[in-house]
Amino acid sequence: MGAPGVLTPLSSPIVPVFPLGAHVDSSGARFAVASTSADAVEVCLVDDDLVERRVELTERTFGVWHGHVPGVRPGQRYGYRVHGRYAPWEGTRTNPHKILVDPYATRITGRVTDLRAARGWVDDPMTGPASTIDSLGSVPLSVVEAAASTPLPPRPDVPWSETVVSELHVKGYTMRHPEVPEEHRGTYLGLAHPAVIEHLRRIGVTAVELLPVCANASEPSLVERGARNYWGYSTLGFLAPHADYASVPGAETAEFRTMVDALHAAGIEVILDFVPNHTCEGGVGGTTLSYRGLDARAYYSLGGNGHDADITGTGNTLDAGSPTVIRLVCDAMRHWVTRYGVDGFRIDLASVLGRPRSGAFDPHSSLLTAIAVDPVLSTTKLIAEPWDATGEGYRVGGFGVAWSEWNGRYRDAVRDFFRGHGHIAELASRVTGSSDIYKLSGRRPWASVNFVTAHDGFTLRDLVTYERKHNEANGEHNRDGTDDNRSQNFGVEGESTSPVVRARRRAAARAMHATLLLSIGTPMIVGGDERWRTQGGNNNAYCLDDETTWVDWAPDALDPGAAEAMTAFTARLTAIRRSSPDLHRDTFLADTDVRWWNPGGRAMEPHDWHDGHARTLGLLTLEWLFLLNGDGGAQPCVLPGSAALVPVLDSSREDGCPVTDRPLKGGSTVTLPPHSLLLLRRLPAS
Repeated sequence: MGAPGVLTPLSSPIVPVFPLGAHVDSSGARFAVASTSADAVEVCLVDDDLVERRVELTERTFGVWHGHVPGVRPGQRYGYRVHGRYAPWEGTRTNPHKILVDPYATRITGRVTDLRAARGWVDDPMTGPASTIDSLGSVPLSVVEAAASTPLPPRPDVPWSETVVSELHVKGYTMRHPEVPEEHRGTYLGLAHPAVIEHLRRIGVTAVELLPVCANASEPSLVERGARNYWGYSTLGFLAPHADYASVPGAETAEFRTMVDALHAAGIEVILDFVPNHTCEGGVGGTTLSYRGLDARAYYSLGGNGHDADITGTGNTLDAGSPTVIRLVCDAMRHWVTRYGVDGFRIDLASVLGRPRSGAFDPHSSLLTAIAVDPVLSTTKLIAEPWDATGEGYRVGGFGVAWSEWNGRYRDAVRDFFRGHGHIAELASRVTGSSDIYKLSGRRPWASVNFVTAHDGFTLRDLVTYERKHNEANGEHNRDGTDDNRSQNFGVEGESTSPVVRARRRAAARAMHATLLLSIGTPMIVGGDERWRTQGGNNNAYCLDDETTWVDWAPDALDPGAAEAMTAFTARLTAIRRSSPDLHRDTFLADTDVRWWNPGGRAMEPHDWHDGHARTLGLLTLEWLFLLNGDGGAQPCVLPGSAALVPVLDSSREDGCPVTDRPLKGGSTVTLPPHSLLLLRRLPAS
């Protein structure tokens, strides 16, 4: 190949083509990498001084280049160089000057330090020549690892109907935690710390949904301005834990396993936010770190003239119809389960997986079906984010029976109701499990993953503090992030010193929080909302790795008791939820199980549902009466006359404890405070 240090082609017998990746045996390591566009592939062994030894993989089977290299041991850094045609207008971008990360690497080290070296082109990505700058030393490398040998302990296997999810960031959740040792803050071991786990247990969390922990690299646009993708939705390696979250460099795989085991020991499941819809390489003007250089046409959905199709809003889209992608995604997900004991996955922009070649959505697409019927993956929790960056991709309710879904309609309905907008009929459907969305397909109420806030968007505190996004710190002139916040600021944009304004804000937040945790379906809170966290009105803090995005565990300067009060309130809500099977149902409510109550003292009638000005709603089940007031003023409500009712929760109060727990007679009138939820338990008729 004309490269320095090339070894004589291997003459050893053909070794098995699968599994892909690097696998150590007693005499060396087997390497296997897929590329249908290559004319030749070299595995490149790199030492500590960046001296490279290249070995040609001479065997090619089923589009996979493979071979055995004697003497390779765990810890060896390596990459691939691919020789072949460079024809951007056809989508083929092989370039042997670029050392490539193994898509099946289980550990990845290093980061992009020179964009010129990382790009595979010069002057223009479509018409310019291939870059001849060697990228070694400027881009990440793969690392050979030994196979895991320690058996996995049993998974918690929490039933879906009993699941309470906290979506959190490994680094951000513990970076400022005073009880976590400084060297463990912001790491896998930080999340495994007993103080953190005890807090999660206190607030009733049964599963953590971790923002991406796969090895990632920041997009070129961020690297150029010295920023990074803090959230991690920019995957480089789908089988490797992100190295930056290790407390000891190079120990990420061991520490990730320690974290999972510690959470499991506490009965808490681990769900990964998995991003198999695009990679960190960006569009055609981006980098050549792995997939683009190995086989762009096999990995990416391409449009005309070799350009990347982009239905993800990131510049590229993995092709859900490609056998190469289907194999990689399923193998990677299975790896996280079998090696680390992961309990489930939230699939980012999951609609992309149902759109082979970026076409029309098909819930029975090859990739979605492959995941759903996999004998390992089918035993885990599978959650779809049922939309992508296009109108065609908005598919809430459109996934198959194996999938639960982030229910964006729930978020919008609750936000609207408690700011005096929306329609009570929409709210009624959402708080009872969204049977109109999920029942027809044969799914259960827990298929609706209910949420009011998520990592993208306002925090719960900011939802009642800002009506406009304030994303200036992102460096995009406040153009990024949604303008559809459905928020309210109670007359003051931003933090207020007024005790009245602050009290009204906390009350509205508690009402939404209570509605979420008492609704039928699977509740998901955002880690830090229970600590009354703010991001200063930033609703897209994806590139801010600082106090903006880190949870502050210290008392709030404006409201010193607010964080602890919200934590205690959350714990009270989840305890009430656990106490009653009626609040974590496994089946939808039947017509005989529920009666809707008009605050005037009668059952709801058909015309009531068409009242666009209604802002108060009652829900009467066999055990409970829920009274919700989304209005900015107090509202009287006549209680049903069938049985006495005991107040259990009043969201208008800081601790949620009602003024009295004495039974109230049916037919009596209670006053619902502004933006509130009142929960009463029905007593058996005497």
